Amino acid sequence: MHHFKHTFCLTLICASLAGTSFAASPDLSERWASLRAEQPKMQIRDAASKLGVSEAELLASQIGKTVTRLQDGPDAASKIMQAALDLGTVMALTRNENGVLERTGVATKMKPEALSGDPEKDLERAQRIRSVAGGYLGGQIDLRFTLEKWQYAFAVVQPGRDGTLARSLQFFDVSGNAIHKVYLKNEAGVVLFEQLQKNFAASQQSGALKIVAQTPKKPEKNDSQIDLKEFQLAWKEMSDVHQFERLLQDFELSREQALRLAPQGVAQRINGSAVRQLLDQAAQQQVGIMAFLGNGALTQIFSGKITKVAASGDWYNVLDPEFNLHLRDANFNNGWVVQRAGVTSVEFYDKQGELVVTFFGVRERAKPQPQSWIELTKGLTKTVS
Repeated sequence: MHHFKHTFCLTLICASLAGTSFAASPDLSERWASLRAEQPKMQIRDAASKLGVSEAELLASQIGKTVTRLQDGPDAASKIMQAALDLGTVMALTRNENGVLERTGVATKMKPEALSGDPEKDLERAQRIRSVAGGYLGGQIDLRFTLEKWQYAFAVVQPGRDGTLARSLQFFDVSGNAIHKVYLKNEAGVVLFEQLQKNFAASQQSGALKIVAQTPKKPEKNDSQIDLKEFQLAWKEMSDVHQFERLLQDFELSREQALRLAPQGVAQRINGSAVRQLLDQAAQQQVGIMAFLGNGALTQIFSGKITKVAASGDWYNVLDPEFNLHLRDANFNNGWVVQRAGVTSVEFYDKQGELVVTFFGVRERAKPQPQSWIELTKGLTKTVS
């Protein structure tokens, strides 16, 4: 069976399920078992929504069965992810509401460096190592952590759809939203996984989580409150694409608002459906792409060429052996072709104004972006209806 079917089933939920009534038992585990019996292919995220709980709470209902609760908090999460660098081949899964990125490979460890003796430099280095959990920088599993948003962690060992045991580490924020999942994909790593599970097990194997309601999204400032001249000048002065985040903070702008107010000619709005054209052409023309998909607590990056693309209901997918990307473009509102600091990106936003995925062309360090990528993005601007 294709790897895609194991990890991310796109089966639509029966409309009749809306009227389903559960047994009177208040036990969440039993209610989930009933739901699974009726809809065996339903994803845990959808099941949690149906049952009115967070995904973390639903998973925690299996503690003592298929789930071990690991130590809580950002520091523990960093140490667990650092230990996971030794697991060998894994599948790293990161998702947001309308996108999922799955990458199979081996994470790259950072090479140890001797302390410089300069306290300031050594502190900066320690913080950098922590922000990438001692690895995950470039290579096959490429991650950028915002660890202060990590809270709950679990080790999960349960039968997969192919009948074999699936072993994973799963991480959640304070609201119980999934941040990241690491699935073991090699037999040699089983002993290390079991040791990690034992080393980081929480002293109390309780399913009670202190779930915090999600903070409502801050409303955008009125466009008339923005110093447009200063903002556009600051945009033009960007020398690195990473400076964009600081620009948003300085002018208190949402991402799409910044694109809307950008200097003439540097941000072109396109249809959300143009993501299909982008992926189709990248596959057909073998143009290397970088895909960034995140959820505020973690961003995962794929870099390379893609081959197989396919539609499935509301979703459009890349289904390569070591890279799967699932985008619910039915919920996309806009796309943008953006020029920042001499680099062209294509960004897609959902109907809530949240960034789902960003694409760049693969380019070598200190070299210009490939002309093939620039030409591909130019074609996308013609898709506006």
